[in-house]
Amino acid sequence: MAGWWSIGDAFLMLFGILLAPYLYKFNWIKDLRIEGDSKRILANHLESKKRKLGKLPPVYPNGWFALLESSQLGKGQVKHVAALGQNYAVFRTDNGTVRILDAYCPHLGANMAEGGRVKGDCLECPFHGWQFRGSDGQCDHIPYADKVPHFARTKTWKCCEANEIIFVWHHAEGLEPTWQPQTMNHISSREWRYQGRNEFLINCHIQEVAENGADSAHLSAVHGPALFSKAGHFSSSIARHSWTNVNWAPHKSFLESQSSEGAKSKEQEIKNLRHRAYMTLRHSLVLFEKFELFQLDVNVQQIGPGYVELMMETSVGTMCIFQTVTPMEPLLQKVTHLLYSRPLIGPYARILFLGECLMFERDVAIWNRKKFEKQPLLVKEDKMILAYRRWYSQFYSQHSPSYHSAMKSLQW
Repeated sequence: MAGWWSIGDAFLMLFGILLAPYLYKFNWIKDLRIEGDSKRILANHLESKKRKLGKLPPVYPNGWFALLESSQLGKGQVKHVAALGQNYAVFRTDNGTVRILDAYCPHLGANMAEGGRVKGDCLECPFHGWQFRGSDGQCDHIPYADKVPHFARTKTWKCCEANEIIFVWHHAEGLEPTWQPQTMNHISSREWRYQGRNEFLINCHIQEVAENGADSAHLSAVHGPALFSKAGHFSSSIARHSWTNVNWAPHKSFLESQSSEGAKSKEQEIKNLRHRAYMTLRHSLVLFEKFELFQLDVNVQQIGPGYVELMMETSVGTMCIFQTVTPMEPLLQKVTHLLYSRPLIGPYARILFLGECLMFERDVAIWNRKKFEKQPLLVKEDKMILAYRRWYSQFYSQHSPSYHSAMKSLQW
């Protein structure tokens, strides 16, 4: 039961402490498009070329997307990030404010994020020294001109920082944000500390990654076998993962299941938080169909199309994983997981995080090779998948780019 130590948990805590020097710098980076030797790399490349695309939804949804982690951008630094069909110059001013401009200088097209310099609130182009304000994109200085034309400006992008992540706002219609990710108090107060990360590059549509949360049937099939065994290659009577109490719901359904504070306030909350969805589940590792270890109660909030906050309640305390999904290309997603917990349970949290990495690899192997089914053949037990797709459709709008239009924009 949560709140009580089992003998197994105590052993694993001790084991984690012994491994702490190794796990402290844990940085699991995996790109399953590139596996093994050169022959395997070529085989994967040819396999992806032969895969059917299916009828795809728009490839770049509207919402907030992670571009960098806060630790990756120091004061006075600028970095180039290509994502969502755009090229961003992400820089941090001398006072610590993050700004994002279009990477290409409107003068003669130089990439200001490659060799550009941060000057106060401005980014200076490395080609001719033009300086553009990060606040509004207006050109502030041209070193060889007597006057700066009022029309000399570049595009700015709305951005924010939350939970040590830098987000950019993307909207196909150019609409302003109506919500944004918020920093957790445990993170801002430093009560919870960074414990590790992983990073994956995945060949799939962005909608498919979060859809796993609503696909309860895949948990036993894909994530039931023990961690270091392949599906169907290890006797479930020896060790298996149990997944129970699984539920997924959009904010509207979730709120309606809670106690009401009045119809009008409830209606407003549904409108303000309709970009959120929720998932709950309970996990345990079952040994010899008798002993249960790693008991977790997991509460997940999907916040917009590309950001997830995952809280894990264990017998030794709570830990949190932030998942970001960012389309680098129409069918290429960069997925990161950032782990936070109290320092005391850090070694134990990193043991669980290693398990999460191995479990996630199983999903990646499927995503890299599957076809998107726009009209899937479902049974009544799959009803959460339909609810998820209805909820996710709110992040597409009239001018959201299709796969083919997005691919054209990538061609030189």
